[in-house]
Amino acid sequence: MQAKQRILLVEDEEHLLEAIKLNLELEGYRVTTATDGKKALRIFKEERFNLVILDVMIPEIDGFQVAETIRLQNTEVPIMFLTAKNSSEDRITGLKKGADDYLVKPFNLEELILRVGNLIRRGLKPDDLKEFNSYTIGDKTIYFNSYELHHADGTITSLTKKETMLLKLLIERKNEAVSREQILETVWNYDVYPSTRTIDNFILTFRKYFEPDQKHPVYFHSIRGVGYKFTDTPTA
Repeated sequence: MQAKQRILLVEDEEHLLEAIKLNLELEGYRVTTATDGKKALRIFKEERFNLVILDVMIPEIDGFQVAETIRLQNTEVPIMFLTAKNSSEDRITGLKKGADDYLVKPFNLEELILRVGNLIRRGLKPDDLKEFNSYTIGDKTIYFNSYELHHADGTITSLTKKETMLLKLLIERKNEAVSREQILETVWNYDVYPSTRTIDNFILTFRKYFEPDQKHPVYFHSIRGVGYKFTDTPTA
């Protein structure tokens, strides 16, 4: 089983801290929290993280200084700033301190989750990305190399190359919202720009293949305004 990706969340607004923590944990991440800069730096020294989410206006040591200190110790871990400060000067300061992303409050939680997934995946080393040739969903198995879907009764459905590529992309990023932009880049290579409806049709086809009830999908989800998400832990 793949280890959970670890996130250090630094935020001094308790309600916001708990809301973000809950949503990240629902996406399968392991979240450690801190409410001030000193505690954040102490925790960062003691543990390994795949991402640091950092509010700028926090007690003891502000987020900019925390980021600068982290960067002296670690040049690879992605850092995302959360802040109510929206001036270009603040954004430039954040980037100079080593931030990889900058999200202004108030923000959409779905957008936060999407950005988190992007940053964590970007920060993973090649050894962390498991290559796989097949994947089982329910009682059906996808074979990526042969572009085939094997059913429980022994029948085989041929998949198109783009169906296979999109399935693999969504499965590799399981439990993450995958944006239409990512799908365009990975599956279509920007050669052709499919409409939203075109990508929707692929998702509808996947639901026909895999969903016990197409009207109430448990595997392939459309995330309004963002993109699509695959989950493989359906509830009974």
